[in-house]
Amino acid sequence: MTAPEILKDLRNRKFKPMYLLHGDEPYFIDQVSNYIEHDLLPPAERGFNQTILYGKDTDVMTVLNAAKRYPMMADYQVVMVKEAQDMKWGKDDDDKKSINPLLAYLENPLPSTILVFCYKYGKFDKRKKTYKAIDKTGLIFESNPMYDNKIPGWIEGYVTDKQYKLSSQASAMLAEYLGNDLSKIANELDKLMLNVEKGQEITLKHIQDNIGISKEYNVFELQTALVRKDAYKVNQIINYFEANPKSNPIVLVLGNLNNYFTKVLIYHYLKDKSQAAKELGVNPYFVKDYEAAARSFDYGKTMKIISYLREYDLKSKGVESTAGPGELMKELMFKILH
Repeated sequence: MTAPEILKDLRNRKFKPMYLLHGDEPYFIDQVSNYIEHDLLPPAERGFNQTILYGKDTDVMTVLNAAKRYPMMADYQVVMVKEAQDMKWGKDDDDKKSINPLLAYLENPLPSTILVFCYKYGKFDKRKKTYKAIDKTGLIFESNPMYDNKIPGWIEGYVTDKQYKLSSQASAMLAEYLGNDLSKIANELDKLMLNVEKGQEITLKHIQDNIGISKEYNVFELQTALVRKDAYKVNQIINYFEANPKSNPIVLVLGNLNNYFTKVLIYHYLKDKSQAAKELGVNPYFVKDYEAAARSFDYGKTMKIISYLREYDLKSKGVESTAGPGELMKELMFKILH
């Protein structure tokens, strides 16, 4: 099941006695666990029927003692273990119920308890009997990182759910600038929407004004200037980046440029250019930008640029270089343009 499907069931009061929320993407785990913690039980019931534990500070027996209690003047109680990846789960290789009380409970859980394990930043070992027991009697949700080409669509969906509108160009710009950290993206969108009236379309200007992307001096304008081989504009942008390092850290700029030129390289490889949007994972609106870049930088030059970007990424981290970010970026731009 997906996170939205789990949330739909929870809202419809369709509960499982156990939930294991695990995986490398914390956003969806937080989305489900936050609903369970803050909305599943009425406020009047939470004081007596909700127990929140933390993996570092608890153990299996504490969890089981809480899970085996009956709810007080309510149909259900919630026992949630946050940061469950830090909990000592005990031995998993013994079938004897007296030796493995956790396995005994997981195989025969109390129907009135909703036991939730939030196991973040990694996957639970699927070979363990614990995993198999939860899978049999409860629900396991694996939260995987979202592919970069899916981020713009996710952004548009997030904004639509909040009753706002967002253009494809704006969502792509946000995806390129903010990366694939969904929690960070959601946080920035929430702050952005505080400054836009509900129902109104979020424009590039809103994004530029509220998320710190300069209208004229940003990595997207830098890409356009490079494609046009406009050295004057490139230097203007680099000088702006040097003067505003917190808004335009070199690591972020290099990462975006590497992503961009990697897609240009993929475009060179494409035999059927009509499938470019699908193969590049971008909105069709942006295909013309990659087509123009491919004309400006042939296959060989694109390969060199990607090599330069990797070289200067290492230099920016102090490998065989003591130069500052501004100096490194100017050297890099010269090599890309010439």
